[in-house]
Amino acid sequence: MKTGIYLLLLSEICVEISKAGIKPKIPKKEKETNFLERNKNVSISQEWHPHKNITKPFEDRGLEEFTLFNFTEKTANFGFNLYRKIALTHDNNVIISPLSVSALMTAYMLAAKGETHRQIVKGLNLHALKDRADHHHLPALFKQLKDNITMNEELLLVQGTLSFIQKDFRLKESFLNLSKQYFDMEFLRLDFKNFTQAKFVINQNINKRTKGKIPELFEELDRHNKLLLVDYIVFKGKWVYPFNSKFTDTETFHINKYRSVQVPMMFKSDKVNSTFDENLRCTVIKLPYKGKAHMLIVVPEKEGDYISLEDHLTTELVESWLGNMKTRKVDISFPKFKLEQKYKMKKLLHGLGIKNLFTRTADLSNLTEEEYVAVSQVVQKAVIEVDEEGTKATAASGSEITAFTAPPVIKVDRPFLFMIFEETFKTLLFIGRVVDPTEM
Repeated sequence: MKTGIYLLLLSEICVEISKAGIKPKIPKKEKETNFLERNKNVSISQEWHPHKNITKPFEDRGLEEFTLFNFTEKTANFGFNLYRKIALTHDNNVIISPLSVSALMTAYMLAAKGETHRQIVKGLNLHALKDRADHHHLPALFKQLKDNITMNEELLLVQGTLSFIQKDFRLKESFLNLSKQYFDMEFLRLDFKNFTQAKFVINQNINKRTKGKIPELFEELDRHNKLLLVDYIVFKGKWVYPFNSKFTDTETFHINKYRSVQVPMMFKSDKVNSTFDENLRCTVIKLPYKGKAHMLIVVPEKEGDYISLEDHLTTELVESWLGNMKTRKVDISFPKFKLEQKYKMKKLLHGLGIKNLFTRTADLSNLTEEEYVAVSQVVQKAVIEVDEEGTKATAASGSEITAFTAPPVIKVDRPFLFMIFEETFKTLLFIGRVVDPTEM
């Protein structure tokens, strides 16, 4: 029997040159960049490091951390907004990583100017921070957040960004240096026109970085691509209090009033943090991971009510749930499940106000000197597997919430929502819903 929860996410962005009857300038052929020799990819000079040594350890409390909490709160609300957009167009299982999408969009802040940059900032829900920040402040905050989370060895979260570049497409050295500085971005030059070889090289690198969890992300590639940006996040966590596989048994999971499926249901009798939201009529359970992280499981009182719950998700609501939790010994049953989802997010991000980035009006002049550059698509793929040992993964205003005396049995046998948070900075790593545990 497999043990552990496997959760990993990978996103990619493709950039192409729009055909506008104007020949872009063809730069001199550059030497092939060794993908693995990171120090040889770009020449990083002092000139491009105005935010050097911004990262501070957990114990170094101060203004930066307060700003970082603001940053993570706003990006979490972006995550809830993005999740709602996906949920509206899908009636089945969902799994996304807001952190990964935020990373990609923040990387494009370095490339964008003018209205294109403003739309990204506002779409990520970060516009309130804009007036008090310089152009590189938000990427610097993201780097600080990533460094603080990934230094937690017990949490075992790895995040990185890869850039696959058409061999005759010239990027500005400033973008190369800044993306290296803030995102540790790695670069590989290849020929998209030879799309069979390009697809092989890209899939091979992604497969290696995700430890075999995503062996073939791309089934096809556009020969007109100039830049393909990939962000990956691999999360490995272990339950603080694991389930005993000896007690896992086949039980009924009620998808709706008319349909049910048989699933392997995990069981344990343990102290569990939980609360009941009287207004939204749902039970909220907190299952901790080692390394200061946890999964929140939100179970509606009635099958199908998860849809109305999704409309109310905010950081304030989550905080109120956590603040009202009580620890009690209960019998908890929770289904094993595995999800694998892939989403094209261009329309979803467009719905959140990030529009120019995908059109000929995009201003990516911090990225390249070439004209008519636009992002063609944003794709995210995620895999999550939940079982006995843990996770291994490559509110209405004025809502009244009361802590309750949990029943002796909490049985998660109907569709539910789940969120995975890193606790130190309250970072929303993943969010999803399980409608049918037997479906991928």
